[in-house]
Amino acid sequence: MSNGKSWAGPWRGNLRRPINQAVDSTDFVARLLSVCEVDPESVATAPVVLAIDTPLAFSSAFIELLVQGRAVTSIEGSASNPYLFRHTERFLFERGISPLSAVKDMIGSQATKGIHVLARFAPHIEACGIWSDLGRLRAIEAYPSACKKSSTMATLQREYPEIGALEHADQRDALTCALLAWLFHYRPGDLAQPGPEAPLREGWIFVPADALP
Repeated sequence: MSNGKSWAGPWRGNLRRPINQAVDSTDFVARLLSVCEVDPESVATAPVVLAIDTPLAFSSAFIELLVQGRAVTSIEGSASNPYLFRHTERFLFERGISPLSAVKDMIGSQATKGIHVLARFAPHIEACGIWSDLGRLRAIEAYPSACKKSSTMATLQREYPEIGALEHADQRDALTCALLAWLFHYRPGDLAQPGPEAPLREGWIFVPADALP
């Protein structure tokens, strides 16, 4: 998606081969574009934002428990459990949105794949929730389900009537992620941003600000 125009065709499949075969971030982006039937050379100099629908980090408390054997003082309810949920996820819980946990829910495999992609192709933390290759690629975490009440997202989606023809919910979520990436690049003020209290390495789930009460 560039300047609000969708260039890529819908695609749903396993990215294991592009991830394993890519030699660097430029090659990885080119392989992603190719599976979506976009000529990589046509956008060779364009900035790239990947909005990835999976947890891109584990909580600091969980990492400290595993690596250092350091426990938190107490564990209360599930939604406030710092081992299960990061600051960004607890932020959403407090606002009526229920994200999944990379630890207790069935998304751990996808989370490790997303973290693996960051480590290989966008290993530098530019700011909380923003990973980059120090070049044209930046990656952020998206959560399409959190966008359902956003009038900003609804307005953008109406510009793509083909969304109703997409065969699978994953493809519709992919379009929502692409629109989130567009907002991040062109209209970051429309997204809820992390505060100074957000742990840098835990990342941040970017959602439209008007999706939150």
